[in-house]
Amino acid sequence: MAKGNVTANSPLERASLASLDQKLAMAKRCSREGVMAGAKAAVVAGIATAIPTLASVRMVPWAKANLNHTAQALIISTVAGAAYFIVADKTWKYKLRKSSGILGITKEWTDNNTNSKQLPETMDFG
Repeated sequence: MAKGNVTANSPLERASLASLDQKLAMAKRCSREGVMAGAKAAVVAGIATAIPTLASVRMVPWAKANLNHTAQALIISTVAGAAYFIVADKTWKYKLRKSSGILGITKEWTDNNTNSKQLPETMDFG
């Protein structure tokens, strides 16, 4: 085969290329869902941190004296960033495990429990 030629000549190569394309599409979908979940968590965490941080700077004398605008922004952005990475990581790992059938989470389980917020007992985010 010439360099740069990606056409499949044998049925085995075509099957492996199709399998790779399917895996790539699944990985993209799982990572996109992780990014969206992480972004939502970052917004919620940022708001949940900003309100008490800004309120304490106005009401608590120590905070008023020691937390300038940079410190306030650092507190809020650190919490939002941590929430983003933690939730995004756990989401895409969960989605990949669910799609591969690991941990007893199968398509049947998700179809039967679409309204349920409870995870199965075998679920472990570790």
